[in-house]
Amino acid sequence: MLHITPMFRRRLRIAAIACALPAAMLLAGCGKKAAETAVVGQVIAHVGPDDVTQQELDNELRLANVPADKRSDAIVKAALSRIVQRKYLVQQAIAAKLDREPTVHLDLLRSQEQILAGAFVQRDLSSKMSAISKNEIDSYIQAHPKQFDQRELFQVDQISFPAPKDVDALAAATKDFKTLDQVEAKLNELNIKFSRGGATLDSATMPPEMLKVLDARKADDVFFIRSRGGASFFKVTSVDQKPLTNDQANEFAKRELRADIGRKGAEAIGKTALADAKFEGDFARIMTTAAPAAGTPGAESAAAPGTEGAGAPGAAPGAAESAAPPATDAPASDTQKDQPKN
Repeated sequence: MLHITPMFRRRLRIAAIACALPAAMLLAGCGKKAAETAVVGQVIAHVGPDDVTQQELDNELRLANVPADKRSDAIVKAALSRIVQRKYLVQQAIAAKLDREPTVHLDLLRSQEQILAGAFVQRDLSSKMSAISKNEIDSYIQAHPKQFDQRELFQVDQISFPAPKDVDALAAATKDFKTLDQVEAKLNELNIKFSRGGATLDSATMPPEMLKVLDARKADDVFFIRSRGGASFFKVTSVDQKPLTNDQANEFAKRELRADIGRKGAEAIGKTALADAKFEGDFARIMTTAAPAAGTPGAESAAAPGTEGAGAPGAAPGAAESAAPPATDAPASDTQKDQPKN
């Protein structure tokens, strides 16, 4: 049984409020010393023994991305209602002694760690991102012509469907196919439901390895991409030249540089944290064992604390494959990052 002091109970109460927030709100909701002292400010409501302050309401609206000039009575009412309901539920949870349950206690501690870690990462990366220079932007544009002045839009005919259990067998069965009509016939034979339609792939947001495969394509190539939950066959029907304007290029390059800073920052934090850690018993062996190769079970790595929702793209998926090789672990929807505005 955990020993709960009055001071620790007050900390748990405020932490429990944060735990009830959506994940996006968790990153900004706690992490300050509000977990130890009451929020100061004008009191605007009372929920039993707890007060609701103007600062809490302003913070709720900030987290909901509601600007000051858009805070109508209806929006304020909804936000204040959420705060009141949250405080009420926390009171009920504490009255039911849920704060004394070991799993709840651990969840609260984990939430606090996530909030503080996220606050540190956001502050660290924000300072680095704000220092991006014009020379860095120009250098990035020159080093990636396919994203800018040589940008291409690939128009494709695509068949999408939920991936069957033995997707490799499907890839092998379609290795000699040259048309999507052949793919349709095979999927119908296997009673796999699918949809077919047009789509656009943008070289500006395409992984380099996939772009390399598409640039080397033959006229009759059919490509196959799979994800954890779905798969797609597609065939390139045409390619349009669509270079970015100067303003578009500058904005897109800045966004890509920020994403690169985010990725490198997350990697550096992860390496530093592991280098400073000391593991006991069998966990020392586990943590020093080489990671499995990409594409094998358990190869997925955990995200660095606080990097979730940061806007940085995920790991680049594998290149698109022609129908001949086995399918890759690359979802059609993941082969593109945020596209620049046309």
